[in-house]
Amino acid sequence: MSTHVTFRQLQVFVAVIRGGAVNAAARQLRLSQSATSQALADLERQLGVVLFERLGRRLELNDAGRRLLPYAEKVLNGLDELVDAAREPDGELRGTLHVAASATIGTYLLPMLAGRFIERHPAVDLQLRLRNTEDVMRDIQRFDADLGLIEGQCSESRLVSELWCQDEMVVVAAPQHPLAARDGLGVEELQAAQWILREPGSGTRAIFEAAIHPHVERIRVRMELDQHEAIKQAVRAGFGLGCLSRLSVAGELERGELVALRSPLQLTRSFSLVWHPERYRSPLWQAFKVFLRDNH
Repeated sequence: MSTHVTFRQLQVFVAVIRGGAVNAAARQLRLSQSATSQALADLERQLGVVLFERLGRRLELNDAGRRLLPYAEKVLNGLDELVDAAREPDGELRGTLHVAASATIGTYLLPMLAGRFIERHPAVDLQLRLRNTEDVMRDIQRFDADLGLIEGQCSESRLVSELWCQDEMVVVAAPQHPLAARDGLGVEELQAAQWILREPGSGTRAIFEAAIHPHVERIRVRMELDQHEAIKQAVRAGFGLGCLSRLSVAGELERGELVALRSPLQLTRSFSLVWHPERYRSPLWQAFKVFLRDNH
């Protein structure tokens, strides 16, 4: 049986040891505590061994963990050394990298990260393209992009994907909306509500539908829009409820222009990195992937 151990799982393993606790590792890696615990559990399941003795909330490295720690550190150090060794003779990364990102990532995360990367490597040209999740995977399959960043899991078996980070989605309404004063939304409110949603094919839409369908068989979609800003404007105008990443509505929530509603929906999702296994992964590709892994 094949084993699929990710760099993120190894990062969590080493960070838990260095930090002494799951919450310390989560802070260092900028992950939620639940995502950090899950990565550690996934690593143990993939390897088929228990790495820690669990004493309440405290973790103590066991014999298997101590034996495997040097190998985990060697793998993580080896990737960094690979990037360093592959740099240009003057130590400067050069070249063009085509990156396709789904809307939430491409609007609210990637521009800042790309800017920081280019500050470090001014000879690099990052070409960024915003697409919905299905289109990102299509671009990767056609070799139109070197690396993809998508919301949720990769559904295309011919591509390689790796968990990048976690995101939280929220149901939002205008402050004057009748449901904004409710303590929480029940199934009846979810079913009766008018919804302003992303278009089919977007990661945000897919996560919302997967979360709501166990509670409501059919929803009332009033508008389908392909831009977060358009959805926020329609929701602010009182036309219905929206469901968007907390990243995209943080400013509106802080200013009181939108209200987050409590609901029974499970709206935590993963962001993933996606690439084609046959695409050449240049030193620049490797460096940018390491940068994304370490900064989000």
